[in-house]
Amino acid sequence: MAFVEREWPEEARDCTNALSAGLRGLSHSLAKVHSTHSSLLLHSRLQNDPPSGVTGAPMDTNIMMWQAVIFGPDDTPWEGGTFKLVLEFTEDYPNKAPQVRFLTKMFHPNIYNDGQICLDILQNQWSPIYDISAILTSIQSLLCDPNPASPANSEASRLYNENRREYNRRVREIVEQSWIDES
Repeated sequence: MAFVEREWPEEARDCTNALSAGLRGLSHSLAKVHSTHSSLLLHSRLQNDPPSGVTGAPMDTNIMMWQAVIFGPDDTPWEGGTFKLVLEFTEDYPNKAPQVRFLTKMFHPNIYNDGQICLDILQNQWSPIYDISAILTSIQSLLCDPNPASPANSEASRLYNENRREYNRRVREIVEQSWIDES
């Protein structure tokens, strides 16, 4: 028996098109719900078991945009600093890393002048297992343990490698500036 292609009536085509559009819309809505649910889980974990020296929460107007603060670790040139960040999640989270940048002016080998951060877990080493606590504590750790082999700020990298005293002085200036930025 040969297959006979037939023309569907216009009403059936219209119904099929409407159904396809509805399914696309439903898929988009489900992705938003999943993303919002992931964001709420992140917030819950960060509030219930906060790591030392970091904090964060979603903005009131956009659950996909987070404000965070990293406190400079004790016994380091960063001690006493209060450094603000913003994290922007997409609907692809947790399969894709959020965009993270410092709002506070920074002087660090792995932080660009615009606040963007050069950190492997935010780029090529991203894994869906990383939550906001892991992201923030990794960034806090990076402050004290930069990777001068992957510089985002060449001057900071050069000073870190060649003149640690001057590098530490510049970091302490940034720490003091973070206090002024608070007011």
